[in-house]
Amino acid sequence: MNDNIRSHYYDEDGIHEECGVFGMYDFDGNDVANSIYYGLFALQHRGQESCGIAVSDTEGPKGKVLSSKGMGLVNEVFTPEDLGKLKGNIGVGHVRYSTAGASTIENAQPLVLNYVKGTLGLAHNGNLVNAPELRRELSLTGAIFQTTIDSEVIAYHIARERVKCGTAEEAVIRALRKVKGSYSLVVMSPRKLIGARDPFGFRPLCIGKRDNAYILASETCALDTIGAEFVRDVEPGEVVAISPDKGIVSFKDMCQKEHARCIFEYIYFARTDSYIDQMSVYESRIIAGRCLAKDSPVEADLVVGVPESGNAAALGYSMESGIPYGTAFVKNGYVGRTFIKPDQSQRESSVKVKLNVLKNAVKGKRVIMIDDSIVRGTTSDRIVNMLREAGATEVHVRISSPPFLYPCYFGTDIPDREQLIAYNRSVDDICRIIGADTLAYLDIDRLGELSGGRQFCHGCFSGKYPIAPPTEDIRGEHEDFKRGADSKVK
Repeated sequence: MNDNIRSHYYDEDGIHEECGVFGMYDFDGNDVANSIYYGLFALQHRGQESCGIAVSDTEGPKGKVLSSKGMGLVNEVFTPEDLGKLKGNIGVGHVRYSTAGASTIENAQPLVLNYVKGTLGLAHNGNLVNAPELRRELSLTGAIFQTTIDSEVIAYHIARERVKCGTAEEAVIRALRKVKGSYSLVVMSPRKLIGARDPFGFRPLCIGKRDNAYILASETCALDTIGAEFVRDVEPGEVVAISPDKGIVSFKDMCQKEHARCIFEYIYFARTDSYIDQMSVYESRIIAGRCLAKDSPVEADLVVGVPESGNAAALGYSMESGIPYGTAFVKNGYVGRTFIKPDQSQRESSVKVKLNVLKNAVKGKRVIMIDDSIVRGTTSDRIVNMLREAGATEVHVRISSPPFLYPCYFGTDIPDREQLIAYNRSVDDICRIIGADTLAYLDIDRLGELSGGRQFCHGCFSGKYPIAPPTEDIRGEHEDFKRGADSKVK
């Protein structure tokens, strides 16, 4: 399992999102590789396993694509020399954390496909629940796969449809009608940049503009990083085609009334300074903290957050309760992905390498500690213990999400139920396991406030999925995918 650079960076208790996508088309002909690099750098929190950039010159030989990708972080994979060789005014980029497919260079994206109509560059965020079925169908017609990721299934279907229709965007629409699951997709054809979002809107995708260039990105923070202005979100089910002669052309054939945005984008995945479907992630986390203070108050002297996503929720708790907000944890920002984990007998030091407690801030105080989630519980007990060792007299834990009770099939690596600490345990049981004085989770009925009233997926908390779970394992992890989880949408 890949390491995550945010609040659970080296902990087996962490949750991870599959990836981030970025695309850019400069109508003035300027090279886009450097901007894509910085866009991916801003999206690094969405995946740290591998990354890649593919570019093309729309005025050059049709179908010539230059690409570079590798294992590791963006600033580890790309050198200035690498970027200097990527000449082209249209391109796509990708950062990956694997939830389906092995951690290998072959599975790094963007994927580049050469076929009879030219070349496609594709970057995908999400999981297809019918990927095994589609892969088998393609294999029986002679397809030879170079990767084990479901993104290649999408790429093949786009290429096959493109041979039978008049435009690249029409080929994308036809291909996406065959897939089920979550996807935010950025596709580079020889003369167009195409973006697509699944009909439920599981994963975010937005449009930006800088001068005479258009951008597609997983989050608005990537637009801010390169000095682009936000234009709008790609709507759930929408496909957009961007070209100099027509600008942004929208296709909404697959749009529907029922949506299921991943609520964990607001709770944890997205960067705090991003907006997801025009809802501020920062404000979502403030609201979560306020809700916790209203529903689960406790007398204390200090409210602290576990960096980074716990900080805004902690501030919200403080604002609502009147209990002072403070900093208890100092995070080592230089812990890179090459950090060597200690062996199992020394596992607790992996937390201490990343986080240290400000003893003067917590000594002799009753502390409320806000974190975004508890998955297996193996990190929370260590952090609670660190506060006690630093002199905290009481540690009250508040979690800005409901308990995880079910796995996710749509791009988040929440494990199967037997590995979840909340499975078959009461809140009091979990409280004792992590060593807290009290423990409370966000009420599941509060989740709608975090999304600003927008429809969302809560399958990992309720077992009610917007799409029926797969009938065969799509990630090689879940043991309970056939156990009849409810597939209603909220």
